Amino acid sequence: MTTWLITGGAGYIGSHIVRALQESGRKVVVLDDFSSGLERKVPAGVPIVRASIADRAAIAEALRTHLVDGVIHLAAKKAAGESVLMPLYYYRENVSGMVELLAAMSEVGVAKLVYSSSAAVYGTPVSNPIAEDALLKPESPYGETKVVGEWLTRNAGIADGVSWVALRYFNVAGAANDELGDTSINNLIPMVFRALENGERPQIFGDDYPTSDGTCIRDYIHVADLADAHVVAAARCESSMSAEIFNVGRGVGSSVREVMETIGSVLDRDIDPEVVPRRVGDPPASTAATDRIAKALGWRASYDLRAMVSSAWSAWQTFPPN
Repeated sequence: MTTWLITGGAGYIGSHIVRALQESGRKVVVLDDFSSGLERKVPAGVPIVRASIADRAAIAEALRTHLVDGVIHLAAKKAAGESVLMPLYYYRENVSGMVELLAAMSEVGVAKLVYSSSAAVYGTPVSNPIAEDALLKPESPYGETKVVGEWLTRNAGIADGVSWVALRYFNVAGAANDELGDTSINNLIPMVFRALENGERPQIFGDDYPTSDGTCIRDYIHVADLADAHVVAAARCESSMSAEIFNVGRGVGSSVREVMETIGSVLDRDIDPEVVPRRVGDPPASTAATDRIAKALGWRASYDLRAMVSSAWSAWQTFPPN
């Protein structure tokens, strides 16, 4: 039985991965500084290491103490807009933190890594769906740090013999159960919930894009599907010397207006969104090509947009964010 350290394992995505790994028969250790993660999301009995991703000594001690075989690295700052205002902070947290993690892994001899990357590495794509070999043109410091993280991962593979998989997430939504819901109001579905809760009209940032209804199109992936992708990625690192990058999405685009209509249908109410000016840096459309991960790892998404909205709404009502 292998043991995996999950950095950021008390967060929205991390807590789902912890449970998926446990269900696959693996042992799990969580490392989190709890700047955004919640201890209630960590299952009872799972060891918790309270430490910053920049604390090399604490990471190395955790790897040794818990006899860790591999690391799934999620801990990072992820708000693209905030990163434009605070670029040095994002580079310190996301890049310097990863350097310390890889140094600790090298010191202890842990040589399996699943890296949490992002579709933000692509920027505005030339065409959709976006394949993994598309040109990388990130349009925010956040996206840049994810590119650098991929470089660091690849270099660790070359220098230290690390078997690795990088997963480029598209737009994550939904919840596997009510206690694991998304508490961030930086993502579209929770933003709509919060606006409705406050008696406000949800906002659509621009309706003049060159898309079918004028609003931006994104590829939404259920967080439970994403967690399963990490399990098969971990298995890949365990079974072979891997050096691979995969998109994780459904390969299906949904416009902002379509998402809001789905929310309205699930909640059985009129959403009545307000159209406001575009945000800087929003590409008109971004959808994933998923052939590579399906062929190599046998993984495909299972849940549709309505399942994402329904599960997110159930979690929001049960555990509303503060």
